[in-house]
Amino acid sequence: MSPEERSQLPPIPPAPHAPPAGPTAPGSAGTGGSRRAPPSPFSHGPSTHGGSLPSAIIAHARLLRVFDSRGNATAEAYLSTASGALGHAAAPSGASTGATEVHAFPEGGVPVALERFQRKVAERLIGFPIDDQDGFDRLLKELDGTSELSNLGGNTTTALSIAYADLRSKVWGVPLWRAIPGCPSEPRFPALVGNVINGGAHAVGGPEIQEYIAFTEAPDPGKAVEAAVAVHRAVGKRLREKFPKGALGRGDEGGWVAPISSVEALEVLSVACHEVHDERHAQGVSVRPGLDLAASEFYRKGRYVYRDQTLDPDGQVAFVSKLIERYGLAYVEDPLEEGDFAGFARLTSRSARGGNPLIVGDDLYTTHPARLERGLREGAGNAVLLKVNQVGTLTDTLRCVELARKGGWSTVASHRSGEVPDAWLAHLSVAFGSRGIKCGVLGGERIAKLNELVRLAASPTP
Repeated sequence: MSPEERSQLPPIPPAPHAPPAGPTAPGSAGTGGSRRAPPSPFSHGPSTHGGSLPSAIIAHARLLRVFDSRGNATAEAYLSTASGALGHAAAPSGASTGATEVHAFPEGGVPVALERFQRKVAERLIGFPIDDQDGFDRLLKELDGTSELSNLGGNTTTALSIAYADLRSKVWGVPLWRAIPGCPSEPRFPALVGNVINGGAHAVGGPEIQEYIAFTEAPDPGKAVEAAVAVHRAVGKRLREKFPKGALGRGDEGGWVAPISSVEALEVLSVACHEVHDERHAQGVSVRPGLDLAASEFYRKGRYVYRDQTLDPDGQVAFVSKLIERYGLAYVEDPLEEGDFAGFARLTSRSARGGNPLIVGDDLYTTHPARLERGLREGAGNAVLLKVNQVGTLTDTLRCVELARKGGWSTVASHRSGEVPDAWLAHLSVAFGSRGIKCGVLGGERIAKLNELVRLAASPTP
């Protein structure tokens, strides 16, 4: 839904017995004052720019049933103040999900989540101040009452948690990333982790490996987007040459789908990445190949089952190590099944001798701080993928960001295969100081994030 369409929504009715709204920040809608950012996006205390920053409170709360890029139902949250400031977010959904993720929705799906929100949650949010992200997220978890968020669903709490941060940014008159606790004082833009060939759970008829990635860095996001798109087009051209009579398609995340083996797909990707890198290197652009193996998806009875080979865990470590060395991979995600901390540690140690790529845990960590703490102790990787709806709140995601930072690891802010056209992921990648943003290359719901990075780079820092 565009901002223009959202502005035409009917007023959100207040919950029964809603208390009167509190004061709003200077410069928020309806005050006529000059807008003033807080001194620190995470201190939420008195302003150092003269006077204090009054707090606003939530006056209305609403949850809608909308649809993601695969046509599956999901939740979209709206929170507003009495003065008209409106925060909004919709939650994406994954196809390849880790076993330790919170429940996306309660049994019965989105309709049950909406009913429980209306009956148990909405009224409890009314009157909550907009400057306490941790407290708001703790309230959401308290209202759910389960460790796996099975009563409300992680998608419900994700939409509400990010809508709450978005509301704060609207009241404060700053970009969303500036209203997220712990954000940097100046924006640093992430590398693009773009899926250009789909396989695994994201495509029918493709290779076992789930994603073939162009890892793209450039002086500004616009040049990085151009380079990633160039790789996507070059891969499409090569696949059409390879399968002149074949029916090529696009997977859930916009990457190409072709009846090709895992290693053949990597050959095609590698050639395209090197071509674009060579063409644009003088402009400061770097393009290198990467993989998201999503290895749990083809792990069967202690073996990794490919079309042309079956490997035990040690064989999988050796195989991936050879791919890193041969193709100069910059990014390797979920190279082993989701419980193999020791295998991740062995691969990380071996790969450090071959260019030190990012060894990224997604299904291994599922954005859970406790699992990441174990991984840090055991050296199981050097980067963690961050998906808010794996853990259900922005606060718990921020705990992973802080753990990774203290441990010297990188973070990668990630989309889901069932995406929404919101742009909040771009803001999170900047707020987290992430090494990369994984959001695809083509498709309206993917480009929305990339275009937002371009806008942020063109905007003066508040």
